[in-house]
Order: sequence, then C-alpha cells, then structure tokens
Amino acid sequence: MTIEQLKQEVRQVLEENILPFWLDKMIDREHGGFYGRIDGHGQLHPEADKGAILNARILWAFSAAYRVLGRREYLEAAERAKRYLIDHFIDPEYGGVYWSLDYKGRPKDTKKQFYAIGFAIYGLSEYYRATGDEEAIGHAIRLFDCIEQHAFDPVYNGYIEACTRDWQPIADMRLSDLDANYPKSQNTHLHIIEPYTNLYRALREKEKGKVKSEKFATAQEQSCVAAANFSLFTFHFSLKNLIHIFTDHILNPETSHLDLFFENDWTRGAGHLESYGHDIECSWLLHEAALVLGDADVLKRVEPIVQQVARASEKGLNADGSMVHEANLDTGYTDTDRHWWVQAEAVVGFLNIYQHFGDEAALQKALRCWQYIKEQLIDREHGEWLWSRHADGTPNLDDDKAGFWKCPYHNSRMCLEIIEREFN
Repeated sequence: MTIEQLKQEVRQVLEENILPFWLDKMIDREHGGFYGRIDGHGQLHPEADKGAILNARILWAFSAAYRVLGRREYLEAAERAKRYLIDHFIDPEYGGVYWSLDYKGRPKDTKKQFYAIGFAIYGLSEYYRATGDEEAIGHAIRLFDCIEQHAFDPVYNGYIEACTRDWQPIADMRLSDLDANYPKSQNTHLHIIEPYTNLYRALREKEKGKVKSEKFATAQEQSCVAAANFSLFTFHFSLKNLIHIFTDHILNPETSHLDLFFENDWTRGAGHLESYGHDIECSWLLHEAALVLGDADVLKRVEPIVQQVARASEKGLNADGSMVHEANLDTGYTDTDRHWWVQAEAVVGFLNIYQHFGDEAALQKALRCWQYIKEQLIDREHGEWLWSRHADGTPNLDDDKAGFWKCPYHNSRMCLEIIEREFN
C-alpha cells in the first residue's frame, strides 16, 4: 500500500464511518449537547451522565475535521459542542470544568480533574484554529491559568491529578476506577502537554495572522481574551517545562518505557507497569511538542528519546500487527485486548517515526496495524469502531461504542494526522 492509498482509505473511514455515527446517533436535540452513552450492543442510553472528556473530545474532533476538510456539518457539530462546554461544563463560580453533568446538563460530579481541563483546552484551542473564535481561545487561556494556578507543583515540578470544586485537596485523585490513587500520573501529564502544544500553536498562528475568523467577536468575547493577560513566552515556558518533565521524570531510563504513577517527589508508585499504547502515543506527542516549541536544542535532545520510546512500545506488538494495551510486570498480567485507541495511536506513532527518521520498518508496522483495524475494529454495519477485540478474536461488546471514555478522538485524530502529514 502506498501513502496516498492510505490517505484515501483513512479519509473514507473518517467521513463515512466515524463522524457520521456521532452526527446521526449522538446529538441530544432535547436537552442539548450530545448523549452520554451508546453501549457495545448499540443501545442508546439517553439518560446517561454526560462527561467532560467526551464533550471536549467531540469538540476537538469536529473542529479539526472542519479545519482540515471544510464540511459545514462538522462546523455545526463543533459549534454545538463548544456552546455546551462553555454554558454547562465550565464552572462559572470557581473556574475549571465539572467532571460530569446529568443528562439534563446539571452539574453531577463537580470535582476538578486536570486531565479533563486539559481536554477542554484541547477542544477550545482547536475550535479557534478552525474558526478564529475569540470566545473559545479566551476560555482556553483561562483554563490554562486554572491548571497553572491549582495543579502545578512549585516544589517538585509537574502537575497533580485533581482537586475539589473549589480547588481544595481531594482524597481520591484517580482518573478512573482502573487507576492507582497517586498525586501524579503519566497519563495526566500526557494530556496536559497535548493541549498546551495545541494552545501554543494556536496563539502563534494568531500572532502571525494565520487564523481567519468567520465572524466578528462580540465585545464580551473580546474582553474574555483581554482578561487572560499572558505573553506568548508564558505558554512557551510551560510547554518547554513539560517536555523536560517527560524526559527527566516520567521516562524510565532503564526500560525506555514511561512509568505510570508517581508520588509528589516523582518516586515511582503502583509497581512495575508498562503501557504500550501510552508509550507509542507519547512518542509522537512529545515529538510534536518539541517541533511546535521550535527550540532547536530541545528538539535535538528529544528526537533520540522519541525513537527510543517508540522502539520500547514494540514489546506490545502482536504477530497480527495489533498492539496490546499494557502489562503488570509484578503480577505477570497482560491486558491482551486490542483496544481501539491503542491501535490508532500505534498507526500515528510508527508513521511519525517513518516520516521524520526514514525508518521503513516503522512504516510497515503502521500499515500492518491499519490492516488489523480495517479487518477487526471498524464496525461497517453500525458505524464507529469496536472498543476492542479479545485475544481470541471475539468482539468486546461489554464496553461502550460511545461513552465517557469512548469518543471520536483517537480514531479521528489518526485519520486527520495521516491526511495532513507530508511524506517524501
């Protein structure tokens, strides 16, 4: 398969399989925004809670799709997600975003998980890149300030996991029931560097006049940006610092994998865990951060690490081209399911290695994983992708088709990354 054939295939999947599912089945026309859940059997749960992560990822996916492909229905979906995020998820009293709402849009879980705030920044900054909307970038900057004020650790560096609604300490800092309860994690840092990269890119594009607005900002929207009085250097500094956090603290120099959980002082917690999906995802997101930062010295230091982490992730590859999720080396347990998001990130991660370092073997890994996705994960009858397949090949129908964690983000981003990248 050639790169051009790959580009054609992923565009078709994006436009005919992934995004139509969300447009046709997930828009909540009664209570606003998007429904909270469709289960693995395709059953809509209209009274399911609405998660901040799902809504923010919908906002990112349709904003990016509109920016790249220009279809009006993508803009309309992005506008719906943006409006709902600002009007319902952003806390008007304390700032930040609620973790979840009930199906009518009322606050349900009001804790402040910085992972979710990061995704709100990611979605809002991408909406700005697509439309030039000043209200969106203003809120993104304010949410950046929330993270810097309330999550940043000035003693040991890095960012904590969560706070109460009014930014007080919280006992249970876990992102989900599957996570260990530690104050810092690789996952949250990964999904803070991701939006910080996009926000910095958006503000640089704004400074250079590359963002074209489709509408005039109201006085209220203009004041929202003016109130967030930061220089571009502020964002540059925070992004550069995050890159160093990954290279100096999160990367395990003995294994080249990323450690997952940490005490405040960066002592590793929860045992010897390896997450191959996060390894390969981090390899390209860390590289993207260094490229967007534009610091030659940082890029020179990061690029060998990018390749090193991508190679380490290959431990999770299977003979069929897919990648397993993670392993606990202490217990010997490996999650051998082929999760949808891990496969999507593997395709992008290995393509990134091929694109920037000319590694033909990495290209073949990406193409084989894409072949697995086409044959095993894409639901061509009902739309979207399965959550996963088990190691024996049977489909996982116990986990959601769309829900709190199953969003049009990893797979849409994979498609858009391939469409946008230029290969020699």
